[in-house]
Amino acid sequence: MNLSHIEHIGIAVKSLEEAIPFWEEKLGLKCYNIEEVTEQKVKTAFFMIGQSKIELLESTDPDGPIGKFIEKKGEGIHHLAFAVKGIENQLEELSENGVQLIDHQPRKGAEGLDIAFLHPKATHGVLIELCEKKA
Repeated sequence: MNLSHIEHIGIAVKSLEEAIPFWEEKLGLKCYNIEEVTEQKVKTAFFMIGQSKIELLESTDPDGPIGKFIEKKGEGIHHLAFAVKGIENQLEELSENGVQLIDHQPRKGAEGLDIAFLHPKATHGVLIELCEKKA
């Protein structure tokens, strides 16, 4: 694997409008981007902390992945995302090594990143996202 750093930690919230003030007013971080990713039925808000980010995720559809997550588990950490180079090769290598994937090919995520998820059954219960920023 060619992981360079934690790209972001994804946190499922019921409402960005209610959650953002905590991160800004209580923790002193600045929300620098709010974006809707229609294909994933989610609205995101990003905060930088060092080289990594916090991504708040609000469902735009109760039947979407974040809506289902919140219904089942409540608000909280949803996934851990790593920055990688050569995401297609990384996915191929993981698959060849028997790691169960959710995404066998990258798809478009927030902030223009190519993303792919590893199945939590293969990662000891942690939903892991691989992210690559294309030049």
